[in-house]
Amino acid sequence: MASNFSFPPLAPEQIAEALHTYGLAPTANLRAEDIANPQPDLLPAVISNFLATVVDPTGADDLDGQLGFDALASLDNPEHYREGIRVLRLHKRANAFLESIQFPGFTLRDLLRPDPRRLVQVLSALINFLYYRDEKLALLQPIIHEFPNLDERCMELNAKIAEHQKAIADQELAAQMEVPMVQQLEAEVNSLKQKLLEYNKKQLALRANATAINDKKEETHRKVIAKSDFELVKLAQENSKLLSKIVQSPEKLQRALEEKKTARAELKNAEKIAMQSVQEKTATLEIYSKGYEKLSKHSSKIQALQEQFTATKALEKEVKARKAKISDESVEIMALDTKTIEWDGKVHEMEERVKAKEKERDQIVADENQKLAALRSEVEWKLKCLEPRERIVEETIAKATKLCAEVDSTRTDAAEELRLIYAKFQQIGHAFTCYKDNFKTFLEQVDEVSKETLESLGRQAVEPLDTSATLSIEKENSCGPAP
Repeated sequence: MASNFSFPPLAPEQIAEALHTYGLAPTANLRAEDIANPQPDLLPAVISNFLATVVDPTGADDLDGQLGFDALASLDNPEHYREGIRVLRLHKRANAFLESIQFPGFTLRDLLRPDPRRLVQVLSALINFLYYRDEKLALLQPIIHEFPNLDERCMELNAKIAEHQKAIADQELAAQMEVPMVQQLEAEVNSLKQKLLEYNKKQLALRANATAINDKKEETHRKVIAKSDFELVKLAQENSKLLSKIVQSPEKLQRALEEKKTARAELKNAEKIAMQSVQEKTATLEIYSKGYEKLSKHSSKIQALQEQFTATKALEKEVKARKAKISDESVEIMALDTKTIEWDGKVHEMEERVKAKEKERDQIVADENQKLAALRSEVEWKLKCLEPRERIVEETIAKATKLCAEVDSTRTDAAEELRLIYAKFQQIGHAFTCYKDNFKTFLEQVDEVSKETLESLGRQAVEPLDTSATLSIEKENSCGPAP
């Protein structure tokens, strides 16, 4: 687990307050002095409370869990190793947790006999982790408020998933049971397709016959109407002729009447023939109308068959979709079966590895217990040996404190002496600067005097007395006044 938080050392007062705040204090009266001068059982108690309340609140990994029969058989007196096993388990879990938050180097000595500095570092790491966790939980709190009753929602979703899985299983069972029905429907659909093709052919033929009959009927109607019109025109002409011949002789009239009778008889015969032809045509029309009614009935049946055909097509599509879904689900089931087989193999292999690791762990625990017992005895012996050394160290510390006091007093005396020497040095420096200024002015005066003497020597001869006097003056100038 990668963490991006730090664990700076905290003050003992802050550590004690945080332990009381989070309920990790082993006792109710834990103070900062107890952390500054720790007891051996302080850190194990705090880490046990931390692991029980923060890391594993469910108590799945119990520190006081019983050993297996193999481990008990490998130990002579298991009850003697109970405390050591509990301490080792506590150290293992604490070390794993501290390494997970990037705090390595937690040893068994840090757990059993920690020095105050190391104890403060470990407790600071745990408390900073709690601060970091509280900060992250505070950031996640608005999201939790946005989704209240998340557990109930998860339970409802799990129940719905179970219902859907059950519905899928029922659907698969129903699909398997409907396979023969689907096959039967496919056969019926194929037969209906063939019948539909035949009915379509018959419908086309009947439509062609109906159009031909309609054409013939219209043609006969036109012929009959034209013929009747022609006969009416002819009769009207004959009537006009007869009217013109009425005034003529009776013989001619008699002949004309006979001719008219014969023409009327012929007309009646023609009318009878025409009526027979009309009756025949009406009979054919009735036959055609009946055929048309039959065709309409057949067309309605064909439409019903077409509707059935479309329904069967939709059913075929649904059947194909269900078949594809069943095939996909069967593939998924096969993949899940292979995965379950693989996971079963892995689980079996992991169980064997766990058994081997448990045996190895039991052996390591036994060896470590023996080493711990030897180390404990050695530590006790060393502690006994260290008692006189501690007394010697205390004496040396007392001597050292005394020497430090003496050193401090001598240091103060030396500082006072140095201050006096520095003041005297400053006085000497001031006097030297004054002497240097006086000497400079004196040299200037000597230069002026030497110039004057040289000028006087150039003009006139100098007496010995004057030279001796000037020499004495130069000697006095070179020696200079005492500071």
